[in-house]
Amino acid sequence: TEVLFWPVFVIATLAAMIASQAMISATFSCIKQAMALGCFPRIKIIHTSKKVMGQIYIPVMNWFLMIMCIIIVATFRSTNDIANAYGIAEVGVMMVSTALVTLVMLLIWQTNLYLVLCFPIFFGAMEFIYLTAVMSKLLEGGWLPLAFSSLFLCIMYTWNYGSVLKYQSEMRGKISLDFILDLGSTLGTVRVPGIGLVYNELVQGIPSIFGHLLITLPAMHSTIVFVCIKYVPVPYVPLEERFLFRRVGQKDYHMFRCVARYGYKDVRKEDHGSFEHLLVESLEKFLRREAQELALEVSTMEAERDDVSEVSEIVPSSPAIAAEDLHTPLLSDQRPGDDSRMLGMEGSVPLLPSSSMSAEEDPSLEYELAALREAMASGFTYLLAHGDVRARKQSFFTKKFIINYFYAFLRRNCRGGTATLKMPHSNIMRVGMTYMV
Repeated sequence: TEVLFWPVFVIATLAAMIASQAMISATFSCIKQAMALGCFPRIKIIHTSKKVMGQIYIPVMNWFLMIMCIIIVATFRSTNDIANAYGIAEVGVMMVSTALVTLVMLLIWQTNLYLVLCFPIFFGAMEFIYLTAVMSKLLEGGWLPLAFSSLFLCIMYTWNYGSVLKYQSEMRGKISLDFILDLGSTLGTVRVPGIGLVYNELVQGIPSIFGHLLITLPAMHSTIVFVCIKYVPVPYVPLEERFLFRRVGQKDYHMFRCVARYGYKDVRKEDHGSFEHLLVESLEKFLRREAQELALEVSTMEAERDDVSEVSEIVPSSPAIAAEDLHTPLLSDQRPGDDSRMLGMEGSVPLLPSSSMSAEEDPSLEYELAALREAMASGFTYLLAHGDVRARKQSFFTKKFIINYFYAFLRRNCRGGTATLKMPHSNIMRVGMTYMV
């Protein structure tokens, strides 16, 4: 026995190290997926690989696991209690896996219903026997995994419940575009030079925080950009593809919707000067492209209208000429000597009318670009919403307790949505709002 002690001790130590690494990696993966589904508070995630997205490190969870392992070992002081806790956790994993595989067979694989019922009956019966065996050790350390699972279930349910109610409140409080149009280009207030970046989580629509800004602030910036930060599952997003713009309202309103996309390895705490310069540069490209598309659309409509009027004036003199017209080549295939093949025309007709104006010569575009540069020279202001979620007075006591205390505690201590952005404190303006859910 003494001869085998040290070899077995080394093997057991290595096995424990491998098992601990597997547990840590699984914890990181589960937490990340729960955050992506909106079922866990936002915490810091570090991607350690530029090629593999799944290689992540979560500092908070790593420290949590280390501290809890030390506390559990120091409290139990017996391998029997730890083994009892491990047994209940393992049987619980087996039962959850059986239930999930059954759902996959039924909904995704669309297996025969008879086979779907046989699978949980066969494996569930064996797992139920194991469960009844380990439940006798519930008071001897088996309560530990049940306590941890109950704690995380409460956290995940509370966060998801509060987040859904907050999102529904934001969707109900969205400002309609008709209301903005009724206010006029001045938005019912004074427009001063400058660019206001309104950060929100809505990809479409005007957030309710903007209406609160119109009521609270004595003036509004000449250019308004609603910025929404989105993280995409790629390492890097090219700078020329970082921002997606869309106009809100008419041209004289100078309001835009912007979706800023970041990869999981992009530097998010970039210098605010480079961020602002890139945003304005991308906005100028959007305005030029919009003007070019509008000019091309107008020119194409005019060309089609001229073609229709010209065709209506042409009267074929004979069937031979009409048949010959079917073989008329395209304008791009015309040669200088083939002009006589065109009926009723002495020369070739240009594809677009000569009166069409290029985007560079569009006075409205030049005016809008000049206004944008003037607003940029006046500076940027970051308008952030500091929302507080509260339950309505007529809500039940359970809902008030969950939203007003538990969910509020999680929101105060979790990572903010704009925590990864570097903004100058002198240019930040926080506006408080209360969401009644």
